[in-house]
Amino acid sequence: MSRDRIALPLLAACLLCACQQGPTKEEIEAAKNTVDCERPGERIVIRFAEGEARLLMADGTRVVLYQVPSGSGIRYLNGLMELRGKGMDLELTREQAAVHLKCKPYEIPKKE
Repeated sequence: MSRDRIALPLLAACLLCACQQGPTKEEIEAAKNTVDCERPGERIVIRFAEGEARLLMADGTRVVLYQVPSGSGIRYLNGLMELRGKGMDLELTREQAAVHLKCKPYEIPKKE
């Protein structure tokens, strides 16, 4: 098989991918279960998935908290940190210091 026969379909596939506008279905679904939170001096992105809250901390550290029963609202913990609250009103506790998080629904960044 000649190089052109291999290269042309590959080039066409690359161009189609490069022309794709907007978020993928996977990105849209993930964003529905994600919140963007701020606390003094840092941003935390939280994705909720099947019994877990996955936190992306400001320094790039990833933390997983596990859902536990709560009388009202949500409650996730891992022994070192705890996340609790209702809706966008969340509180994160670590090292026994609780901080209120200012949260909003996650917005998918625009592709250039």
